[in-house]
Amino acid sequence: MVHDSVVSCIGGTPLVRLSRLFPREGLSVLGKLELCNPGGSVKDRPARYIVESGLRDGTITSCTHLVESSSGNLGIALAMVARVYGLRFTCVVDPKIASANLAILRRLGATVDMVQDRDDQGGYLKTRIRRVHELINRMPSSMWVNQYANRKNWQAHFHGTAGEIITDVGEDLDALVVGVSTSGTIMGLSRRLREVFPKLRVIGVDAVGSVIFGAPAGPRQLPGIGASRAPELLSLEEIDEVIHVSDLESVHGCRDLALMEGIFAGGSSGAVVAAIRKLASSFSAGSTVLTLLPDRGDRYLDLVYSDEWVAGLPPGQNATSSAAIAGV
Repeated sequence: MVHDSVVSCIGGTPLVRLSRLFPREGLSVLGKLELCNPGGSVKDRPARYIVESGLRDGTITSCTHLVESSSGNLGIALAMVARVYGLRFTCVVDPKIASANLAILRRLGATVDMVQDRDDQGGYLKTRIRRVHELINRMPSSMWVNQYANRKNWQAHFHGTAGEIITDVGEDLDALVVGVSTSGTIMGLSRRLREVFPKLRVIGVDAVGSVIFGAPAGPRQLPGIGASRAPELLSLEEIDEVIHVSDLESVHGCRDLALMEGIFAGGSSGAVVAAIRKLASSFSAGSTVLTLLPDRGDRYLDLVYSDEWVAGLPPGQNATSSAAIAGV
């Protein structure tokens, strides 16, 4: 098949049985390799869906200047899609962005605007969003993509990712384990998959130090998982459980995924591996668990795959245990 552009290559990512990491008899863990998307991450999907649907309904035109706050992946995806459709794009980032992501953004022609001040939760998200508002107020024809509140974020997964899973999985699904940041992925997947698998147990994976589910704010170093505010898209009643994973546990998950499965993935993939390990004893015999491996590991060479970076993590990091959402 010959594609018209790199954008039309988005999606159709494979499912892999993670039997080396999770060898327990009677437990099947499936990982959807979203890192195989052409832009390197699951964020290719909402970037394409938001831009293409906007071009169709007129909310985006050839004159539109897209603006978004991103820790890297959505920024790269939007930069890629903007190149194909001839749109201008400014990405607001912070010092925690991986150096590889920063370089890719610039090579794809995005304008990069980096904030420096931490917000009241110790992160940068609120600072980035303040900067977005400043930019759209002064730039003509600008539009904030707003991945934390844009319904097209979760709709991209409802109409795309989940449909692929239903077609490819070939068996019942008992549990969905997904890392949470904007919550678009977990919302879109859970809503569509529950139409087919009504007893599906939906488990969100958050970072220790993230406040998405009401936990206390704290230091966290990994981009791409967790947030310093709750996203507007999040519907708590649609998530059955939440488990928090520390940066260090995510590091171990990433490295084990590479060594045992040959899958070189990013920090949020390590987080879901760590979470499934903690949850394994709660899955009954014959269970099939689905997770997403959101992005590539090469962008984390100076983070989770750097011994020096790991040595600089705060001492005594401990993850909280799995908890029912009502108890978070």
